[in-house]
Amino acid sequence: MHKRLAPGTAFALAALPAQAAEGERVEVTGEMIDTWCYFSGVMGGPDAVVGSAHHTCALWCAAGGIPVGMLTDDGTVYMVIKWEGSADVADGETLLSVQSHRLTADGIHYQRDGIDYLLVEKVVADEGITNDNAGDYGFVPGFAFPDPNK
Repeated sequence: MHKRLAPGTAFALAALPAQAAEGERVEVTGEMIDTWCYFSGVMGGPDAVVGSAHHTCALWCAAGGIPVGMLTDDGTVYMVIKWEGSADVADGETLLSVQSHRLTADGIHYQRDGIDYLLVEKVVADEGITNDNAGDYGFVPGFAFPDPNK
């Protein structure tokens, strides 16, 4: 059985504005990460693909276009889509200087389809690389650190 819309209903529905997501101002603290290795597990567990152990790979991935994220202290990963001082969408090259750094950022948080997004308006604090875990995991991947004997 087909149902017909009352005359004018289709026009009324078409005239409704598309619902835009509302952002929420947040201040978050965490480490800038390589999202591919973190989520895929391709280079090991989540503890091995952060910090100094994974820094070189994180640089390569960011430069290659893999989205950069911020892993916060509560385990939330924010996909960073805008960066302070940049009119464009945040790309890997924009974020190379902070990859693996622990930062506090002020910005706008959006959530859609279960994904958290962050538009960073201001870096409040940049502590540099504080997770010195290369001694625990080596460098991930192992070829990321050149052999000084060669």
